[in-house]
Amino acid sequence: MAADSEPESEVFEITDFTTASEWERFISKVEEVLNDWKLIGNSLGKPLEKGVFTSGTWEEKSDEISFADFKFSVTHHYLVQESTDKEGKDEVPEDVIPQSMQDLLCMNNDFPPRAHCLVRWYGLREFVVIAPAANSDAVLSESKCNLLLSSVSIALGNTGCLFLLIISYSQVPLFVQIHHKWRRMYVGECQGPGVRTDFEMVHLRKVPNQYTHLSGLLDIFKSKIGCPLTPLPPVNIAIRFTYVLQDWQQYFWPQQPPDIDALVGGEVGGLEFGKLPFGACEDPISELHLATTWPHLTEGIIVDNDVYSDLDPMQAPHWSVRVRKADNPQCLLGDFVTEFFKICRRKESTDEILGRSTFEEEGREIADITHALSKLTEPAPVPIHKLSVSNMVHTAKKKIRKHRGVEESPLNNDVLNTILLFLFPDAASEKPLDGTSSTDNSNPPLESEEYNLYNQFKSAPSDSLTYKLALCLCMINFYHGGLKGVAHLWQEFVLEMRFRWENNFLIPGLASGPPDLRCCLLHQKLQMLNCCIERKKARDEGRKTSPSDNVTNTYSGDAGKSGDQLGPDNLRETDKDKGEVGKSWDSWSDSEEEFFECLSDTEELKGNGQESGKKGGPKEMASLKPEGRLHQHGKLTLLHNGEPLYIPVTQEPAPMTEDLLEEQSEVLAKLGTSAEGAHLRARMQSACLLSDMESFKAANPGCFLEDFVRWYSPRDYIEEEVVDEKGNMILKGELSARMKIPSNMWVEAWETAKPIPARRQRRLFDDTREAEKVLHYLAVQKPADLARHLLPCVIHAAVLKVKEEESLENISSVKKIIKQIISHSSKVLHFPNPEDKKLEEIIHQITNVEAIIARARSLKAKFGTEKCEQEEEKEDLERFVSCLLEQPEVLVVGAGRGHAGRIIHKLFVNAQRAATMTPAEEELKRMGPPEEKRQNLAADFPPPAGRELILRTAVPRPAPYSRALPQRMYSVLTKEDFRLAGAFSSDTSFF
Repeated sequence: MAADSEPESEVFEITDFTTASEWERFISKVEEVLNDWKLIGNSLGKPLEKGVFTSGTWEEKSDEISFADFKFSVTHHYLVQESTDKEGKDEVPEDVIPQSMQDLLCMNNDFPPRAHCLVRWYGLREFVVIAPAANSDAVLSESKCNLLLSSVSIALGNTGCLFLLIISYSQVPLFVQIHHKWRRMYVGECQGPGVRTDFEMVHLRKVPNQYTHLSGLLDIFKSKIGCPLTPLPPVNIAIRFTYVLQDWQQYFWPQQPPDIDALVGGEVGGLEFGKLPFGACEDPISELHLATTWPHLTEGIIVDNDVYSDLDPMQAPHWSVRVRKADNPQCLLGDFVTEFFKICRRKESTDEILGRSTFEEEGREIADITHALSKLTEPAPVPIHKLSVSNMVHTAKKKIRKHRGVEESPLNNDVLNTILLFLFPDAASEKPLDGTSSTDNSNPPLESEEYNLYNQFKSAPSDSLTYKLALCLCMINFYHGGLKGVAHLWQEFVLEMRFRWENNFLIPGLASGPPDLRCCLLHQKLQMLNCCIERKKARDEGRKTSPSDNVTNTYSGDAGKSGDQLGPDNLRETDKDKGEVGKSWDSWSDSEEEFFECLSDTEELKGNGQESGKKGGPKEMASLKPEGRLHQHGKLTLLHNGEPLYIPVTQEPAPMTEDLLEEQSEVLAKLGTSAEGAHLRARMQSACLLSDMESFKAANPGCFLEDFVRWYSPRDYIEEEVVDEKGNMILKGELSARMKIPSNMWVEAWETAKPIPARRQRRLFDDTREAEKVLHYLAVQKPADLARHLLPCVIHAAVLKVKEEESLENISSVKKIIKQIISHSSKVLHFPNPEDKKLEEIIHQITNVEAIIARARSLKAKFGTEKCEQEEEKEDLERFVSCLLEQPEVLVVGAGRGHAGRIIHKLFVNAQRAATMTPAEEELKRMGPPEEKRQNLAADFPPPAGRELILRTAVPRPAPYSRALPQRMYSVLTKEDFRLAGAFSSDTSFF
């Protein structure tokens, strides 16, 4: 067996050289990617225009390949340009050098302010990068780097790709740290017909002294290209020095901080509580970078060595400026909204924050709402004709004092009184408070921007109580006790609502009418409470002014509604159709909680109402006394007896908030689709119809259903001209088809309806119960729930504040962002329970706009735009400041001799004097080493923070008879960084 197994083992040791190795597979994958991206052949684009690297659009395509188990990402970066003629592509001469080599000598886009690092170093419009796919991976050894480079070279040769292919790598350096990606080390090559360019790089942390000036870098460049010609062709030079200004000194940040002491001391007026703060608390501009550029120089024109330099920044032909913005500057408006938003995530209830429930005082138990109805059996409260601030500070304050002491209360009396006077200005009125002048506010016009904002955000009008409450709570949360202060103010607010309900005082700052469903739910609740107060007040006044059977004055709420019915008949129908949508689903119920307006004629109610129910037809009803008439209809008469038709006084439909509408919809949906459910659903929805029929019967004794339909729904009564027996044309009418359907709800309701005037009917809208429900709803709100309700109002106020501040600065980019904020907010806030992440995005956008406006004001203060006497110079400076905010780098017109240049020069001079603490006269007399003397030539400026140089020429390499090809070297020198990036071309045909 051992002998038999030996041949088999020898067979397995045979190496199959026809199988592709990992290296060959990697080369094949590179070739495949280059072919897929069609990076083969030669194509020449248009010459690069000036500034196209910054203003143009850069795109990239990526793919992933692997070398064994090591993954690489391949990325194609290219500048999007207009497509060239495809036919011209075939006419490119064979011996033309690749486009990337030609771009090496282009001078139109030196030192682009915003571009890929390879674009800045080599001036390329198109290139491919191969880099390790994972950020933690790196090509550390020189052998691996050479293997990758040889693979790329083979792939380029096989495909004929004429675009630059660059591989991220690190060679063996002096320090281990240089092997990582943050060093941005690249090496690569570009191949063309008979030509090749090698891209090499040097990166050091310590700068050699001989390479800190132009003369030393020229020596490196000349020795690297090794040109055999003498004399050497001239070298074109581009130089840029960058100076950084960090100390603004005499140009203070103009933002005025809020007066915290005044706020805490309660000295802030009502106007302050209605305003949101704005601006950055620190200078949002941290640095100013001045770049002085000499774009076109040649060797021999200037001197720059270790002894002397001609490079004076004041003599530079080109100046450009950029500003460095402070990272996340603290902004007042953003902090206000953010801190208020944080309340939304708190879990504590108001009682947990403040201690025991304030409403336990005086027997106010809110846990069981039915106890509130006992108020009906208690004596009416004595009306208070004048409110005072002292009356507003209720038992919550006393309760807090019992547990904490006066000095520990979240809000002191002065601050609390100021807020309450701001929220309820009628409390300071000298006139008796009867509530007649508190709800005259109307919504803004439909065309106004303010209307659109509160409608889109589902917040509240900017002059409403809800809006003001949101601003006050926001300020209390930020300045006066945080969450405890918010809870304290909310308890006082709820107590004030109950006080106004019990004493018939209307709530100021709310538009009259039913709840506006376009506003937030809290605003709707307050409007609902105001409706309850209006009904209760009208009912109480009716008892005082009309003890007898005076229909018009007894039910003033109905009279108001009926006043809307004075128009055409079809308007009556339209109003009714709209009104039926908002009926209270439980108002038709046969429960025992019926609230009759029992006046002195109770016996008459029994005589008319109950006896009429026993009598069957209209003939018996015709003998009844008419009641509840508003006025006579203009032209209609009763069909059967010819009596004039009277419009009755009817009840107002029950106002509803969106949560009640949703609750009603759920109840109706649960009834199902059965016949019984449909009948029950129709009965629930016809409560207002039944009430109006009873009012109509009481006002028009002897009437029929046809008479009611002619007034209530004219389209359901069809009239036609017919010829009678005598041959005369007469009008004959009948009910519509839907009114003749068997078991029609209108017919059933008419048969059920009794002739009862509106004032004696059970109320469709039980204001007592609804008011107690609203007060209970307000009392159980946690601070988090309250913040959720009011956050749309706070965002609304923040957007209005940003728009107001932007109008003073007129920044076009900010206007676009504000439009985006409004669009985004309207989508997020218009629906219930928006996500926290989306709300944070809105707040972040608002903070960004605030920071941009603060930066604009900071720059205007530093450049003194308001101090310019000449209007033309002021406009130029404002345009310059606007460009600094929107563009990465701005050219200074006139360089150091222009108006903006002189201001910048002065900024640097002041900073230098402050840094050295030396008068200007002494600076000129300073003596020292040669290096210091050279720097003193530009004593107005600090030493350059960055020195960039580009050296270019075209020389034959490697032999004198080779083609002259582009050579380029880029150098950047900073305090702790030195980099050389060279592109050296050589002729591969004639060498």
